[in-house]
Amino acid sequence: MKKAILLFTFFLLNIISFNPKTNAQVDLYIGKLNVYVTEYGRIAIYTMPDTIRQIYRVTTLVGTGEDAVFDYDNDVEIEEDTQLLTNPTFGDFEIYGSFNNDYSGLPPSIFQKQNVYCWQDQNYIIAKYTLISRETNAIDAIVGLDIITEVEGTYAGGDTVKYDSDSKILTVKKTEAVGFKSLNNDFKSLKSFVWYEDYQVDSSYNNWLNYNSYDSPFVINATDPIVDAPVLIPAYNSRTISSGDSVVIYLAIAYGETEEAMLASLAQAQEKYDMLTDVKSDIKNIPSSYSLNQNYPNPFNPSTTISFGLPEKSEVTLKIYNMLGEEVAQILNQTLDAGNHSVNFDASMLSSGMYVYSLQTNKQFLTKKMSLIK
Repeated sequence: MKKAILLFTFFLLNIISFNPKTNAQVDLYIGKLNVYVTEYGRIAIYTMPDTIRQIYRVTTLVGTGEDAVFDYDNDVEIEEDTQLLTNPTFGDFEIYGSFNNDYSGLPPSIFQKQNVYCWQDQNYIIAKYTLISRETNAIDAIVGLDIITEVEGTYAGGDTVKYDSDSKILTVKKTEAVGFKSLNNDFKSLKSFVWYEDYQVDSSYNNWLNYNSYDSPFVINATDPIVDAPVLIPAYNSRTISSGDSVVIYLAIAYGETEEAMLASLAQAQEKYDMLTDVKSDIKNIPSSYSLNQNYPNPFNPSTTISFGLPEKSEVTLKIYNMLGEEVAQILNQTLDAGNHSVNFDASMLSSGMYVYSLQTNKQFLTKKMSLIK
């Protein structure tokens, strides 16, 4: 395995070992939480003041076939060092790093940008994953996560894993609890199992990404206090990613001394995300077909509103292109309910000119032009 020592040894010795060629991890103490992001992008969460680890691992998966899954252990190499940004774009603190698959050189070729947004004295963070295809041709991919929890700082079993289909929240609890909520796309499946050595195999990952069911509730009995760790593989719906195109995932991660406290923290994370995206929706008046309206005002300087209609719940991607066909901004990449929606686009960082904005859903692709005049 990569990362210098086997995970089993890690569990036994409770140490962290790094690849000797770099040491660019971030260890951020923000009052209630210690957020730790390794040089390769693995997110771990500790609770303060006793520095008890509650989450050992949150990493991404991108699968395109039985022997083609981009994952942390087998593929990830550093492109930009993990670093604490001096001027966060969102939150009180922002940890950034980017990664590629140069370590293995195996398909799919993925470039991952990772932003972790943190707030002082809060029990939640938001991770943003931008997954860009570097394959020559379009790929049909399933994005997922590889999560290992360590609630109350122990692998002694007694964890209950559940996914609530109404709230879309994935919970792992003993007395204390950790929770995960995808903020812009719903999980379409959840595979849960007890950790075992060297489970990180492409064929296994591919099966779990294509699981199409939910293992919930899932209870881990206390049989082996060293390695009874729950492994969670939530996955999203398959989507086509063109060469140079991207999928963006926003994930809220929270801790609570009780499940209720954890859920309250996830609700706060949802509020922060809503402030970031600011999508206004009217779900009472359902249109009969997909529509993309002319932005208003047009021409504009520097911001404009783009509105669209959805006859059914859909995954929505809203992007901006220049007249050379180059993507210059991605406004939305999330699941929205049926109804009429609008979002503000700030073009302060763009130059004057004509642009194309596109709306892609599960069933439609619509475009219109707009003019920025400064």
